Amino acid sequence: MDEQALLGLNPNADLEFRQRALAYFEQLKVSPDAWQLCAEALAQGIYSDDHIKFFCFQVLEHQIKYKYSQLTEVQHQLIRETLITWLQAQLLHSQSEKTFIRNKAAQVFALLFVTEYLTKWPKFFFDVLSVVGLNPRGVDLYLRILMAVDAELVDRDVVHTLEEARRNTLLKDSMREQCIPSLVESWYQILQTYQYTNSELTCQCLEVIGAYVSWIDLSLIANERFINMVLGHMSIEVLREEACDCLFEIVNKGMDPIDKTKLVETLCQVLQSAGLFSIDQEEDVDFLARFSKLINGMGQALITSWTKLVKTGDIKSAQDTLQAIEAKVVLMLQLLIHEDDDISSNIIGFCYDYLHILKQLSVLSEQQKANVEAIMLAVMKKLTYDEEYNFENEGEDEAMFVEYRKQLKLLLDRLAQVSPELLLVSVCRVFNTTLQNWQTKPFMEIEVAIRLLYMLAEALPASHGAHFTGDTKANALQDMMRTMAFLDHRGLRHSSPKVRSRIAYLFSRFVKSLNKQMNPFTEDVLNRIQDLLELSPPENGYQALLTSDDQLFIYETAGVLIVNSDYSAERKQALMRNLLTPLMEKFKVLLEKLMMASDEDRQAALADCLNRAVGFASRTSKAFSNKQTVKQCGCSEVYLDCLQTFLPALSCPLQKEVLRGGVRTFLHRMIICLEEEVLPFIPSASEHMLKDCEAKDLQEFIPLINQITAKFKTQVSPFLQQVFMPLLRAIFEVLHSPAEENDQSAALEKQMLRRSYFAFLQTVTGSGMSEVIANQGAENVEHVLITVIQGAVDYPDPIAQKTCFIILSKLVELWGGKDGPVGFADFVYKHIVPACFLAPLKQTFDLADAQTVLALSECAVTLKTIHLKRGLECIQYLQQEYLPSLQVGPEIIQEFCQALQQPDAKVFKNYLKVFFQRAKP
Repeated sequence: MDEQALLGLNPNADLEFRQRALAYFEQLKVSPDAWQLCAEALAQGIYSDDHIKFFCFQVLEHQIKYKYSQLTEVQHQLIRETLITWLQAQLLHSQSEKTFIRNKAAQVFALLFVTEYLTKWPKFFFDVLSVVGLNPRGVDLYLRILMAVDAELVDRDVVHTLEEARRNTLLKDSMREQCIPSLVESWYQILQTYQYTNSELTCQCLEVIGAYVSWIDLSLIANERFINMVLGHMSIEVLREEACDCLFEIVNKGMDPIDKTKLVETLCQVLQSAGLFSIDQEEDVDFLARFSKLINGMGQALITSWTKLVKTGDIKSAQDTLQAIEAKVVLMLQLLIHEDDDISSNIIGFCYDYLHILKQLSVLSEQQKANVEAIMLAVMKKLTYDEEYNFENEGEDEAMFVEYRKQLKLLLDRLAQVSPELLLVSVCRVFNTTLQNWQTKPFMEIEVAIRLLYMLAEALPASHGAHFTGDTKANALQDMMRTMAFLDHRGLRHSSPKVRSRIAYLFSRFVKSLNKQMNPFTEDVLNRIQDLLELSPPENGYQALLTSDDQLFIYETAGVLIVNSDYSAERKQALMRNLLTPLMEKFKVLLEKLMMASDEDRQAALADCLNRAVGFASRTSKAFSNKQTVKQCGCSEVYLDCLQTFLPALSCPLQKEVLRGGVRTFLHRMIICLEEEVLPFIPSASEHMLKDCEAKDLQEFIPLINQITAKFKTQVSPFLQQVFMPLLRAIFEVLHSPAEENDQSAALEKQMLRRSYFAFLQTVTGSGMSEVIANQGAENVEHVLITVIQGAVDYPDPIAQKTCFIILSKLVELWGGKDGPVGFADFVYKHIVPACFLAPLKQTFDLADAQTVLALSECAVTLKTIHLKRGLECIQYLQQEYLPSLQVGPEIIQEFCQALQQPDAKVFKNYLKVFFQRAKP
């Protein structure tokens, strides 16, 4: 083994040594025999350094995972013997290996298990057990191997291919037949031996049982001797958390509904007699969080049984199961209302499913009604912020509370389905009581009262239609509307600008959340906010009630009210026209004034006002989700009129940047709302936006073209072919324009424009429209391709380089075959292949930088694509011409070409990084 390279495995080693170690690792992986050095080192315990041991296991892991089929039977036997010898040695050591080594060893054992169990090593577990016996260090490794095997077979976080899934099913079936009873017996022996003397091994064993119980015969575990032992662990402080999790997995196992009910009831009786249901006397919140999860599992298991029994018509058993569920509700409520949010959060699933049962019952008993009210009061209480909540600097605890609130919101929604009347009355009571004396109330109480109102609007089922039409309900909402006083001096017309600003935002949220329930108030609200929609004139000294940012929310609110109303399409169109016509009329007048204005400050004020008008119109369109809703509301014509009104601003020679920015944003929105109806306006708009433009103009114009290209694809092919070279010429003109040497701002603008240019080419090639480039004439096509090569090689900008390699690999994929454009194959070998080497060899190509590594990854994809399209011809070119021209030695050339031909792209990506790390001085 290369001792110098191994020094680099230490995390504290110098960068040079670490890079050498990485290169050595890649070398060992590619080499057909070098792994045997690692096997020998492990079997004989040659090295004491933990990082070298870990390294040796990594090399073995790679062999089993990727090279196993290429190894001989003798080599297979060597791997088996190596692992068993290493395992035997662990029993003799005075100290256990570090945890990370034991875990890695377990993963390697598990990999070999899934590879050999069905064919060559059916006695895998018996061999392991015969070595470890009940030796504590051996048992620890045995349990880790079991967890690693379970992870390989059933871990749902790992995406398996169909072939792997079939293999895993076969493995589990074979294990059930051949060894599971023996494994279960070994678990019992481990628990019996170590439950009072080694809590760590006992907890590990309980974790294994919990993992395996989901796919083995439950009767092996759910029997008197096992259950009694695990229940006994519930009384041992160091074991009870893991025992809780183990019982949870047992309860979670699918089984006959009547048997499941009996099992849960038996467990509950024992837990209750042990005093574990008296949670008010328990101070260990970590245990209570696990216990809450267990009770949640029991409750949900009973509810699943009840559902199955109802479906099969077994009314008597269903009734018994419902009684068992009801008996757990008191405990459920205690856990729900617990001051620790983790404990409360873990029981929410049971609450939610219990409410779902009540929703299905035709009549609720008095006790069930009381339970609903108790859950409602608990939710209201738990929604309140703690005093420790840090609003100024929100961290992990605050983020967890926000997530917890979302869970409570789901409960509130379910409560609304079970008893909407009760929820409405309860929220009204809390809201009115709190807001009547809000000056003396703590902030937390006021916030939760308003929050409940907001949630109420979302929770009450809109399908009931007349939710707020009955006297009580209508009065309730109108009381709330009056109390909120959004529209008078207490809200949008408050004396404080800060209050007005906040109310504008909240009112917008409020209206959106109420949706159709605002229908009775639509015209009234629109009339009352009319004066707030006025476009403030650019005259000095005029003080509007709302800032332009606040007005954006009011315009959006107006749009939402119109779109969500029950009016006919004609009425909606009329209301939308009433909303937007004043903006269009003022826009025309202001644009004329701007054309005649000579004072620069006056020009800027007018341009700002014009920009706001466009922004307001744009914001109203946020009420629509897509073209369909615009058409349904009959509003397409209104927005097309807006387009025709706003587009002349593009030809205004004054304040171009501001005006173009506003119109461009409006076009982005109209592409979403009007779709192909906007296409006739695009050529003219593009022509104006490409005139006299600067770097920033182009940089912001390109995303618009990208949006059009990606959305309409071949529909806009003729337009793209027409605009392609004028756009590129405008870009090249700006990029080649002279700038002062130290002008950092100009340099940054050019860099961003270059990125936008390459992003445009990526969109064109990625949208299946490479013909747009191909049809520009041979000279132009070559010029474009050379700019992409320059972007990949010459500019030290990894983001742009990554995009360039994506473009190149896509073009090779499209044009690189035998039927590609004439001359493109020559271009591949003359320019693209060299770019894949010249770029990473540059000193500015920093392989320690994350963005640069991504660029190198795309470079690897480009080389792989060339090999895919050109095959052996590509390999011969690299071996005989290009790599020798870079003074690369024959051995390295051979190694490089072998790596390139590997079917696993990831292997080549990793190799390429090491290749260039070695190549750089």
